[in-house]
Amino acid sequence: MSEPIIFYDIPSINVGTWSPYTLRTRYSLNIKGVPYRTVWVEYPDIAALSKQIGAAPTGKSADGTPLYTLPAIYDPNTKTAVSDSGKIARYLDKTYPDTPKLIPAELDVLTAAFEDAFSAAIPRPDYAPIIIPGAFNILRPGSQPYFRQTREAALGAKLEDLAPPGSETRANLWAKVRKDAIKVNAWYEADGNKDKTFVLGAHAGVTYADVIVAAFFAWFKKSLGEDSQEWKVIAAWNGGRWGKLLDAFEKYGAVDAGEEVRLQV
Repeated sequence: MSEPIIFYDIPSINVGTWSPYTLRTRYSLNIKGVPYRTVWVEYPDIAALSKQIGAAPTGKSADGTPLYTLPAIYDPNTKTAVSDSGKIARYLDKTYPDTPKLIPAELDVLTAAFEDAFSAAIPRPDYAPIIIPGAFNILRPGSQPYFRQTREAALGAKLEDLAPPGSETRANLWAKVRKDAIKVNAWYEADGNKDKTFVLGAHAGVTYADVIVAAFFAWFKKSLGEDSQEWKVIAAWNGGRWGKLLDAFEKYGAVDAGEEVRLQV
């Protein structure tokens, strides 16, 4: 490969990659060891950037218009733009087969099912009122107004009023999330092995299924603050499984300095 892949990510104030979706791609690129460079894109510029590089929309907005989200990559070696973290992982596996495999071919269907199952097991309404305000606090000023407007519209309240620290609402939400995590933990322990870190076990190593889970809990760690009491409690849940998982993923979380996006006028 002659040129590095361009990885488009959403910046933060001081924690590097924070979004659970762009984290999936950051982890994927680092696991595979594919050379890349980061371009930081503030929320209001995502749609224009995506159109500029030819990245497809990943869904539809409430009004039916195309929705553009990150992560996205542009591979100058194949002149290909890809959006959506799962599609990016599959593109990397196919295009760079001599690097570690994220999704073994025989497990592709099960990996897709695992992604849906994980999202259903820990549903967004259980944690969004806590994590979304935390994410807002680590965004740069260029993204905060857009993030506030869109998230408050979706959640129906000011960010500060959703689940204030110390409130009964927040305590009730954490109780739900802990119950959800117990459900996921049971998947890992189905064979009786309580020390399993990766979905397929130590013999198979890390896969995209692990990326999904690690990126989710890393989002909590970064949004709440790694020194916060709330994160310390989560890290200790289920015999410390989620804290141990992020410890194992620390080597895959490297963030280059990157550069700011330059949009065509």
